Amino acid sequence: MSKLRCHISISLDGFVAGPRQSAENPLGEGGERLHDWVFPLAAWREAHGQHGGEVNESSRIIEESRQNIGAAVMGRNMFGPVGGGPWGDEQWTGWWGDNPPYHYPVFVLTHHPRGPLELEGGTTFHFVTEGIESALDQARKAAAGKDVMLWGGAQVVNEYLAAGLLDELELHVVPILLGGGAGLFEGLGHTDVQLEQVRAVPAPGVTHLKYRLGT
Repeated sequence: MSKLRCHISISLDGFVAGPRQSAENPLGEGGERLHDWVFPLAAWREAHGQHGGEVNESSRIIEESRQNIGAAVMGRNMFGPVGGGPWGDEQWTGWWGDNPPYHYPVFVLTHHPRGPLELEGGTTFHFVTEGIESALDQARKAAAGKDVMLWGGAQVVNEYLAAGLLDELELHVVPILLGGGAGLFEGLGHTDVQLEQVRAVPAPGVTHLKYRLGT
């Protein structure tokens, strides 16, 4: 069976987004700094239609993260807009413009039904109201044997962790303190989640910690 994998940047104090998220500041105050390590990389820039960039120890981590992915799952807050709620006129198409960087089916967890949204480059967003297991089942079918990527945010990752459905977790630990925001592992202190460390890769501005999950 295909794996459910997650790659996510996290501060030293455990937050994957800063406090006071808004439409103008979707990663919260200070949250943009969580991704300073990846933006200059040639591997990241290429995936976003840009040229040039750096090559360092993080490059192979990014390249590996894109391998064998056939579909993805994300939470409503990551797709946006911040605050959620009914879709209204359904004009919101995500944070990424007309050509998102996914290029495969993405299943968005939401409480509000909406028809599929097909954009350029092979990305189609499907909106799932039946919960995390249904979203994963649909993503695995769409992935056709390849792995499924869990893109976040924190609440959705925590739900999959608590349910024992996540197979691999790679934390990109950034040496900053956000002091608040969207916390990873919140509410999981009494669950039987077991993490086996697979590797640790130091790189400029970040340390990559990969875990295999068990329950």
